[in-house]
Amino acid sequence: MPKVIISGGGTGGHIYPAIAIANALKEINPATEILFVGAEGKMEMEKVPKAGYKIIGLPIAGINRSNLLANISFPKKLISSLSEARGIIKDFKPDVAVGVGGYASGPVLLAASMMDIPYLIQEQNSYAGVTNKFLSKSASKICVAYPKMDAFFNKDKIKMTGNPVRKDILEVNSKRAKALEHFGLLSSKKTVLVIGGSQGARTINEAIDAGLTNLVGAGYQVVWQTGKLYIDRAKKTAEVFEGQVFVSDFIYEMDLAYAVADVVVSRAGALSVSELCLAAKPAILVPLPTAAEDHQTMNAMSLVKNDAAILVKDVTAREDLVKATISLLQDPEKQAILSKNIHGLAKPEAAREIAEEVLKLIK
Repeated sequence: MPKVIISGGGTGGHIYPAIAIANALKEINPATEILFVGAEGKMEMEKVPKAGYKIIGLPIAGINRSNLLANISFPKKLISSLSEARGIIKDFKPDVAVGVGGYASGPVLLAASMMDIPYLIQEQNSYAGVTNKFLSKSASKICVAYPKMDAFFNKDKIKMTGNPVRKDILEVNSKRAKALEHFGLLSSKKTVLVIGGSQGARTINEAIDAGLTNLVGAGYQVVWQTGKLYIDRAKKTAEVFEGQVFVSDFIYEMDLAYAVADVVVSRAGALSVSELCLAAKPAILVPLPTAAEDHQTMNAMSLVKNDAAILVKDVTAREDLVKATISLLQDPEKQAILSKNIHGLAKPEAAREIAEEVLKLIK
């Protein structure tokens, strides 16, 4: 019976690929025993049990780049997390470990390396972060989603798989009628889906808030995921557009959200980009400029240069985003081009390919 430990989290962009890999492992061999390790207080501690898996939290936290004084406790948390990770590995006795990025990956993979457990890194972005670059030195395999990743990793360890996503996004086109009913929208109107990532996105939220009257006035309807910090303000703005704007802090039924969308406005996190490719949706991407090493801009540019998405800079989004959205909604030809080109970049078998690589590492 294979035993696999999967570490990482912090955002939906790390958690959902991890769950997709776990599900693929179970499909290949239902007897596979899987344990997740995340960071205490982060969203994986809620989302992973909902997906049916056990998770243990570590006291690890990220480095605060904007307030260096806030990092005083970081060394203590890292040492404590490394010690706990060693204890978890000793108790669980995994055959192999997987790191998907996020705070918990570092201590778990470091402990695995020290205890001679082979491990695989799943690098989701087009620009590798500092932690994964460091951990890659002892990794047995590195699964990537973008070309030219040998700029960061040993090319002999790299496997190009794409990013794993939830299976239900593969069949969104057959769900439009169900999606319209779910969100309480009309089949006669085109729909904009606005997603800022699992935490929301302030700039996107403020741009949509300011331009909602223009969007609805132009004859369009909106599904708007705001994140927890903006939900009250968004609901207040949307209340005058009953039946034309659906607002929620978090959308669990993302397959239905994509199914109802004619155009998507999104951040450019790795998971969002991969889902858009599979759903084949015309997209306007607003990269988060403060993302580590500006990787979201690089993710977005990998689509833009293939005429597979439109980019609006965060700094100009408040003025330009709604205008760009209405312009795209009014241009069916451009929508068709973007849809065709973004779908050409999809990797529907990513989760299974990564799971197969994981199982190959078992001694």
